[in-house]
Amino acid sequence: MGGPVSCEVRDRVASIKLDDGKVNVMSTAMLGEMGKALDHAEGKADIVILRSARPGIFSAGFDLKVFAAGDAPRSLEMVRAGAELALRLMSFPIPTIGVMEGHAFPMGTFLLLACDFRLGASGAHRMGLNEVAIGIAPPSFAIELARSRVHPAWLSRTATFGEMYEPDEALAAGFLDRVVEPESIALTLAELTTALRSIHKPSHATAKKRLRQSTMDIMRMAIDRELTLSAYQASNPARAAVALPST
Repeated sequence: MGGPVSCEVRDRVASIKLDDGKVNVMSTAMLGEMGKALDHAEGKADIVILRSARPGIFSAGFDLKVFAAGDAPRSLEMVRAGAELALRLMSFPIPTIGVMEGHAFPMGTFLLLACDFRLGASGAHRMGLNEVAIGIAPPSFAIELARSRVHPAWLSRTATFGEMYEPDEALAAGFLDRVVEPESIALTLAELTTALRSIHKPSHATAKKRLRQSTMDIMRMAIDRELTLSAYQASNPARAAVALPST
């Protein structure tokens, strides 16, 4: 498959790459294409690698122009699509590896947090939940997802102050599992996929579900409670004031 999201399966490893020609904005359409890529990988692959094909950027996050337009139904559709995709990644039946080689603004960070293993390339790029810095409160589904992976003090600062972290700080915080030099990403991915081939996939899927079920249940309740049109319209009337993030 091509377009802004490609999925190539080789030796039962699915490589899903994001490339919208710009900064991989997580529009409703982009999120839908990512869902199709997971559909393509499921049943054909034993491992999924999620990464960007754009230099210096994993994703700029949700499409802020949609928020700024004040179109609540379109905004809700986009956020809900992102929430459902993150929830799907949390329970995906085969191992997933998220690769951060550039900036990952919130929805990009959420997707990386939902992957089983988060690999980062060192460099002057950042990830985190910076919504409050641009005039948005982080959605509850995202806070609960982050709570399951990020150390409490770091989560509090990123969620309430909008702090963003470079790879070494992100590693310490729990956003990432490993950080290597950019030139070592390919070798590290080869090592990881070799190791992951040896695990028993049904046991992996069961262990993942047992580990994350309580978080996924809370995320589902948050999505169903918070991401309705009436609740969404009432929750953040100042979305038209969102500011573009600085990268």
